[in-house]
Amino acid sequence: MSPRETMAAVIAAVVALTLVAATIYGRDHRATSFTDWAVGSRMIGPVLFWFMNAGEMYTTFAVLGVSGMAWASGAPAYIAFSSVSVSYALAYLLGPGIWSAGRRAGLVTQADFFSSRYRAPWLGGVVAGVGIVGIVIYIQIQLVALSLVVDIAFGSRVPRDVAMIGAAALMVLFGVFHGLRPAAVAAAIKDVLMLAVVVMLCVPLARNVGAHSLADVFALARERAPGITVLPGREPGASTTSWWFMTAALEIGLANWMFPHLFQMFYAVRDPQLIRRNAALQPVYALAYFFIIMLGLGALVAGTTPAGGDLNAALPQFIVARYPPWLAGLFTATCILLALVPGTLLLLAAGSIFTRNIAARWTTGESSRAALRVSRLAMVVIAALAAWLSLRQRDSLFEVLLEAYSAIGMLAPGVYLGLAWRRTQAVAVLAGLLTGLFILLAPASREWLAVHMPQCVPGLVAMLVNALVVIGLSFAITLRAPELCANAQRVGR
Repeated sequence: MSPRETMAAVIAAVVALTLVAATIYGRDHRATSFTDWAVGSRMIGPVLFWFMNAGEMYTTFAVLGVSGMAWASGAPAYIAFSSVSVSYALAYLLGPGIWSAGRRAGLVTQADFFSSRYRAPWLGGVVAGVGIVGIVIYIQIQLVALSLVVDIAFGSRVPRDVAMIGAAALMVLFGVFHGLRPAAVAAAIKDVLMLAVVVMLCVPLARNVGAHSLADVFALARERAPGITVLPGREPGASTTSWWFMTAALEIGLANWMFPHLFQMFYAVRDPQLIRRNAALQPVYALAYFFIIMLGLGALVAGTTPAGGDLNAALPQFIVARYPPWLAGLFTATCILLALVPGTLLLLAAGSIFTRNIAARWTTGESSRAALRVSRLAMVVIAALAAWLSLRQRDSLFEVLLEAYSAIGMLAPGVYLGLAWRRTQAVAVLAGLLTGLFILLAPASREWLAVHMPQCVPGLVAMLVNALVVIGLSFAITLRAPELCANAQRVGR
């Protein structure tokens, strides 16, 4: 077989076997109700929960985005380690409270949390809309990355647009027919594959780029681009200073658990101690980022030059050029799974949100099976929207990721303050949310931040102002009406 045919055979075999294995598991654990489909009957055990959690750490951004940043900029890619540490430290504190609220009140979606905590279904509807927007942006990352690796692996034989549309269709089919549990099984398979593949790629890396060892790869990268291994990275005048590094890590860490599908993941676990155990151990699992960054630097040393300087394409192009076809095929198949599995979980969350918190007023009184049908239809529409937007997306994965975290991070004050402070009020949460979104989206505020705070991530500034508005307005409201504080719905432990 030719190299292309070998790659195609490996890709088809790995993707097909993974989907078949998850499908077989799904037949034995078929979702029969909306709750079973959306949150796995709240009985997800330690193994599946570990891989669902780890799956949020290792997506297409982890492999293509981080390696691409290492290739293009160098040291700023280290943010992968810091953001994971911040994120899981917060999960240790935040997760059990979300789990407790979900178990006690029968919550299924993130918007349910806001509706229950603030006794304001209207706020749940607003949060549902913001959550779906964040999900669509995040799905774009998966689709853009998947189309990229397929394009590099097969060239013009499979156009990028066709790959994107096909990936969106696969996400829908997998989520529609199986629900949360089989997607978790697929997450386990793709995580094991990802770890195995990056190690197999790193073992011969030094030889493939003319170095003597992995340490020598670092040395050669410094020779090729002095300063690349320390901040601000390859470009001495870049804004990626230590201040940028800290603010970006904080924003990603604070906003990470605000994605709606992660609330459903917390609801699905059977024991809150599993959340704490995972949060304590997952940062160790993140050490695999070392291999991914090494591969990005290896691509730089090898002189990889993607068309148009597309940093997202640096690693796939390097691997296809420098590694055996079977290993390049295994890498491509793993990247496809890294996009498909998180994308499926995101669509499941979006469908659940639409049914529970947006369409509920028209479906009240309908059976659980009817709600399931509405959720599945919503998945199709949202996937189509994400695919349509992805066809026009050409930014780096890291830039798109920061946009997603900036948008979804506007929900963070409502969650953190809602769990920690009983005075927090629904009207104040809405005011803070709108203020934060204005800072993010208004051209005047974006221009002001770019001029006066160029090294600070705008999303963190917007989140801070959002929180100050929530605190100040909640305090003012409860001073005038103390009974609002006394009657507040308590959540968490």
